[in-house]
Amino acid sequence: MITRFALFEGSIRDGQTEAFRAAVLDRLVPLWTQFTNNRDVRVMFSDDRDDGAPEFPLILAVTYPSAAAMEEALESPARYQSKDVTGEIVKEFFDGRIHHHVTQLNEFAA
Repeated sequence: MITRFALFEGSIRDGQTEAFRAAVLDRLVPLWTQFTNNRDVRVMFSDDRDDGAPEFPLILAVTYPSAAAMEEALESPARYQSKDVTGEIVKEFFDGRIHHHVTQLNEFAA
């Protein structure tokens, strides 16, 4: 299993945190969950961070069974639509950059 993270590094415009979160939940999550082959979609909003740490108001994690499955998902219609919607939301609420990281998933039961 692999997980592809989208890290939203930057800040939400003053007074727009709740509107940003609502836009993500209402407009993007329905698209992200339609990505082909996804095993799970996790949306994490930041509430706190260490002093001096970079700000990540949103982290998206989508897990796939393999790199090939992820590549297929990245070509799915829902992914292209989500890129457009993400651009709209970023333009309205977010100052920063978005970068992606693909990781190998290791899970350990507590």
